[in-house]
Formats: sequence, structure tokens, C-alpha cells
Amino acid sequence: MTLFLRPQRIDKDQVLAAMRRVQRHRFVPSDCVHLAYEDQPLPIGYGQTISQPTIVGIMTELLNLYPGDRVLEIGTGSGYQAAVLAELDIQVYSVEIVPELAVSAAKTLLTLGYTGVHVRHADGYLGWPEHAPYDAIIVTAAAPALPPPLVNQLRAGGRLVIPIGPPDGRQYLWLFKRSASGDIRSRRLGEVAFVPFTRAEE
Repeated sequence: MTLFLRPQRIDKDQVLAAMRRVQRHRFVPSDCVHLAYEDQPLPIGYGQTISQPTIVGIMTELLNLYPGDRVLEIGTGSGYQAAVLAELDIQVYSVEIVPELAVSAAKTLLTLGYTGVHVRHADGYLGWPEHAPYDAIIVTAAAPALPPPLVNQLRAGGRLVIPIGPPDGRQYLWLFKRSASGDIRSRRLGEVAFVPFTRAEE
């Protein structure tokens, strides 16, 4: 099976190489395996999805990662995005609010040998402060606004990629960068469609 990617959307060879090493069919339900290498999102249960490969590649590329970086992922889902990040030789701390997904993703990642990925069941809005600061943060669900706790856990020079917008309206991908002085600079990118960010009290 061959992963479909639009080369004009993914520029970094190391990101493409990382994605090609990940067995995407291991991160989708059995009834979706025949679609695992198509460029489309797929349902993984509990109202969640595994993102399409192209958007995974774009978001990974925007993080501008280097070997040894520490990355916080909000929304583990099936573990696919975390696996792609781990293929770049970084430490991944991933938070998932759905307990069943946190358990299954952790099991899948461990089975596939991704020992550099640490999964926690918790409210992603609060991040994972025990391991902060992070070189990069990636959010895989659309939040109504940028969560302040995540900004606080981003190191100087760090990058944060997040979709922002309502579930029934326009969502946009945003890139935030923290300067050496601590200022936050933002850049709005293209329109996207993600499942909504879920809080513990909801």
C-alpha cells in the first residue's frame, strides 16, 4: 500500500520520509483499513477522527522540529500524529481526553516500538506542565480560542500549531511563535475542518 500525498503541499523531505515509515493502517479501525492510505480523514470512534495525511504533514512541517526536541501533542486520537512526530527522533508528550482512545493509542504505539511517545489521559486544555517547556506544541482539534495554559508551556523560540474556530463555522490553522523576549507572534494559514476541542467539564 502506498501513502498518497500531494508533494506540492509538503516541502521537507524528512517529514515525507517520516510519514512513509508510519504504518497508518495500524492506527485505523479494522473496517477502514482499506482506506488507510488514502488522503482523507477517517473515523476512529467516540466522535473523533484520524486526520488526513496531508494535513498531518503540513502541521508537522510547521513545527520546524529538530532531533531531540520535546513536543506536546493535544489530542492523541489513534496515535498516528504522535507516531509521525516520533519518527523525527523527538520526545512526544501526548494528552487525550477520551480514556478509551488514550489506552488504545498507548498500546498501539508501544506495540510498534514508539517508546519515545508518552500518553496521558487528561484535559488537553491544561497541557502537561510537568514536562514543560516544550519546543513545539500541536493541537489536533479545533479550539474556540488559543488556550493560555498551552502558551505558558511553550519555550522561548517555540512554535505552536492549532486549528481555531467553531465546529459549525469556519476554522483556520494558526501558527504561533514565542520570541526570545516572550512575545507571541501569530500567523493565520488556510481554512481547515477539525473535530471540536473537548473539555473535561463538557
